[in-house]
Amino acid sequence: MNKGQKLLKKAKKIIPGGNQLLSKRSEMFLPGYWPNYYNKAKGYKIWDLDNKMYYDFAGMGVTSCVLGYADHELNSAIINGLKKGSMTTLNAKEEIDLAKEFLKIHKWAGMAKFCKSGGEACLVAIRIARAYSKKQNIAFCGYHGWHDWYLAANIKNSKNLDYQLLPGLKTKGVSKSFKGTIKPFFYNDLNSFKKLFKRKNNNIGTVIMEPMRATKPNKKFLSEIKKIAKKNNAILIFDEITSGFKDNYGGIHLKFNVKPDLAIFGKSIGNGYPISAIIGKKKIMQVAQETFISSTMWTDRLGFIAANKTLQKLKKLNVNKKISEYGIKIKKGWEYAAKKNGLKIIISGINAIPSFKFDHIDNLKISTFYIQEMLKVGFLANTTLATTYAYNDKIINRYLIETEKVFQKINYHLKNNSLVLKGEVKHSTFKRLNS
Repeated sequence: MNKGQKLLKKAKKIIPGGNQLLSKRSEMFLPGYWPNYYNKAKGYKIWDLDNKMYYDFAGMGVTSCVLGYADHELNSAIINGLKKGSMTTLNAKEEIDLAKEFLKIHKWAGMAKFCKSGGEACLVAIRIARAYSKKQNIAFCGYHGWHDWYLAANIKNSKNLDYQLLPGLKTKGVSKSFKGTIKPFFYNDLNSFKKLFKRKNNNIGTVIMEPMRATKPNKKFLSEIKKIAKKNNAILIFDEITSGFKDNYGGIHLKFNVKPDLAIFGKSIGNGYPISAIIGKKKIMQVAQETFISSTMWTDRLGFIAANKTLQKLKKLNVNKKISEYGIKIKKGWEYAAKKNGLKIIISGINAIPSFKFDHIDNLKISTFYIQEMLKVGFLANTTLATTYAYNDKIINRYLIETEKVFQKINYHLKNNSLVLKGEVKHSTFKRLNS
């Protein structure tokens, strides 16, 4: 047992689940063997508590570190801001600079507001939309965080969230007052959206969705969503917490030329530092003045500094183009390795966040074996990854060579019914973890 797993056992006794984020739980990768904790990180490399170095092809900080870990220019700006004071009685001027930059990029928007996390940004946008529309019900498509309003979709039907991102989510502790007010629709299924508005007294005033996650939108899908929402006086929110500033500078909705009423961003806009943004049409954003939305730590200077410097570098270095190229190369490499070794895989995701799935009844077990074998050769790997500007062709080639070797092993073991795991099969969704 590595030091990370030993520490995790202690952590579970004093921290529910052992950590703060489902996506970082050891059980989501390689139960019992994942390094779990890091000592330091730089570029695309991570050193664990045993001081063993790994190449990160498992998400780069849950898709947030597009520039790589511990970026020198970004850290220098943060350190300089820290020395001058990160929290005071007065406000940080960098907040204004960041708002100006967002509005410069998004000509359709008139105001910006900031907080720290993606879930908060979703909640703020929902509050503003409800306040403006004066309607309670919400239509949604995709993953939008952990708050009551989202999980409440499963109160009426426990499987409503199964086809969004994480199946099996429970509603324990969620206010029953939301029952029947949160309505799911499905990506690229315009009829599922139209049906919501055909119902009498639907009272839908907010539509929130990810403009793209796994697959590209069908022709006119997004524009039709916007058209129907507008016709029914509903506020359209594009959630770009994950997709924003990756495949396209400013967000993937600009690539599809469909402008929402509100848009939210997080993760990559600060290269992993806590910062998120809500932008929107001025007449709608102004309603934030009529409802109480406020938090002390949203005024922290460091988040604004991180975002300003990150956006500056993303634009100057044309980062979205480079990380998309890396993603395309990785997708092609997966396809080649699978075909060569007689495996069927399904490849999806935006280019900067490529993903594959084994087209097999034992997908989870095979995926766990893949992670297990890649770890042996020094790669933190998963079937979904996030590309980073810190990558280069040399490390990607090495990653694809090792992937091809593991695919060869998988093919052999499947044929001989001999695929064996060191530990348990990885989790695919939320499960209660015992200490």
